[in-house]
Amino acid sequence: MAFPHTRMRRMRRTGALRGLVRETELSAGRLVAPMFVTEAPVSSSGREPIETMPGVARLSVSAAVEEARRIADLGLGGVMLFGVPAHTDADGSGAWDEDGAVQLAVGAIKRSTPDLVVMTDVCLCGYTEHGHCGVLRSDGSVDNDATIELLARVACSHARAGADLVAPSDMMDGRVGAIRTELDAEGHTEVGILAYSAKFASAFYGPFRDAANSAPAFGDRRAYQLDPANGREAVREAMLDVDEGADMVMVKPALAYGDLIAAIKRSTGLPVAAYNVSGEYAMVKAAAAAGYLDEREAALEILTGLHRAGADIVISYHAADAARWLAE
Repeated sequence: MAFPHTRMRRMRRTGALRGLVRETELSAGRLVAPMFVTEAPVSSSGREPIETMPGVARLSVSAAVEEARRIADLGLGGVMLFGVPAHTDADGSGAWDEDGAVQLAVGAIKRSTPDLVVMTDVCLCGYTEHGHCGVLRSDGSVDNDATIELLARVACSHARAGADLVAPSDMMDGRVGAIRTELDAEGHTEVGILAYSAKFASAFYGPFRDAANSAPAFGDRRAYQLDPANGREAVREAMLDVDEGADMVMVKPALAYGDLIAAIKRSTGLPVAAYNVSGEYAMVKAAAAAGYLDEREAALEILTGLHRAGADIVISYHAADAARWLAE
């Protein structure tokens, strides 16, 4: 039997040949490490391990600075900071406290490692006593317009602390435009907005909610987060954020949404981030611990796949490990 002239295996015979024709090259500079900064007392090490996310910890401000130095030395693209407050209230007022954990950590990290890109999550869910992402009406629903005023206040407090990018994750309508207006009014014209544009009501957020103490006290977030079945709606959300002044857009979660990473990249023309979320991380960790797969190979395959789909930036709890693996 005669073979065709085209044999696809020719260029797969050796590692050198495979590397020569590799279409997607993952690098540490494309990865961003999330960090949880807490106001609550922690151990003398400044770290409080998170049981549902092995290898990840809540950090004191000083420990966050040390971690940021390590991340910078690894050549990662930046850090994304999440605050874990000591106290909560109905409006989430701790989110814009100038002495809050995020604000203090941003300033300290920028003084210590000024070239490291610092992004901050802008939301109220971890700061409200009810765990929802905004101000509640009497019927328990989230008041969109009242919430975006507070989100703009939070973003400005992060900008004053020295954040390079603020990242609203609440999924309120119009929040990108409101934040851009307030940032510019305060003179923070160089601070960028990374919009959580396509954030889905997902089953993969559980470990994060443990880490940030941000689970809703009642109900869920389906009234304002996207339905996982809706792809066209996700693209429309991203385009609306572009119109309001977003500098970058995000798809969250990542593993089940490669089609939307690609579609939003084509539609917006902006840099696109994919958030490889806590549940996705925890699944790999649990499977690796059980001996079902190789953690290193699985994590690098996931990160490469997200980059191949169109993600310019991948936010991942595996970021630091991946940078070390890539350097070996």
